Amino acid sequence: MTAGTSPSPTEQRETPHRSGFACFVGRPNAGKSTLTNALVGTKVAITSNRPQTTRHTVRGIVHRPDAQLVLVDTPGLHKPRTLLGERLNDVVRTTWAEVDVIGFCLPADQKLGPGDRYIATELAGIKKTPKVAIVTKTDLVEPEQLAQQLIAIDRLGKELGLEWAEIVPVSAVGDQQVDLLADLLVPLLPEGPTLYAEGDLTDEPEQVMVAELIREAALEGVRDELPHSIAVVVEEMLPREGRPADRPLLDIHANLYIERPSQKGIIIGPKGRRLKDVGTKSRKHIEALLGTPVFLDLHVKVAKDWQRDPKQLRKLGF
Repeated sequence: MTAGTSPSPTEQRETPHRSGFACFVGRPNAGKSTLTNALVGTKVAITSNRPQTTRHTVRGIVHRPDAQLVLVDTPGLHKPRTLLGERLNDVVRTTWAEVDVIGFCLPADQKLGPGDRYIATELAGIKKTPKVAIVTKTDLVEPEQLAQQLIAIDRLGKELGLEWAEIVPVSAVGDQQVDLLADLLVPLLPEGPTLYAEGDLTDEPEQVMVAELIREAALEGVRDELPHSIAVVVEEMLPREGRPADRPLLDIHANLYIERPSQKGIIIGPKGRRLKDVGTKSRKHIEALLGTPVFLDLHVKVAKDWQRDPKQLRKLGF
């Protein structure tokens, strides 16, 4: 094609449409959810600076003229200490087996540790799927430290016989190289038609997303005391009857489950202030997500040692 002319129909046909699934893996708190949200351009995955907050496989969908990239966000792989931990690890491995490309997230501001090597060793066993090393949180380090991290990741791959399709530094918070990452992931996807409708950003049921937003708000002030002890179940979401069409209201009833009666006071707070705060914060995000005013009814309940009890785990959706 000569400069200044538009591509001919034949040339346009030469770039086939690609669509497929990518998943981000990494130690807990490696920036996987934040990266998913940055690529999709909206909040679909729960983010927090407390490791191990993602429990559901949340898919974010990136729409491009040449491709549709479906991001599967998995829990962080870790050495499990509870039945919940074992189940979360099983979710990760099942996901790896089903995606077209795997992005391994390694924070720029932390030296490679045993957790990273544990995951890299697992990845080395997956032969066919292309693997991209993504160095996250680059906004937190100087160029020299970033260079050292890139070299360390390259070396780790060579040691384990793990071939990186790409090694990409990004900052989801600083919006640096996020588009470049998408550009590098797309060619690794198979050719194919779109898998989801144009406006879709996630295929996660609304009730699950609402529960995640409530849990994120509930974790906000009590991360050190109750890191993993909170589960949220949305019991029902119903439009309020008798409201005029131009003033709808959605009633949402949800239960926050904790493991011990002593944790109840922590969540509710003095004179119920903490729980009220959780309701106010999460309601804003829920209204933005659903595009409608919401009345949120929250209750705190005890499900004794639910992380270790198979029956309770089933009831709470794990």
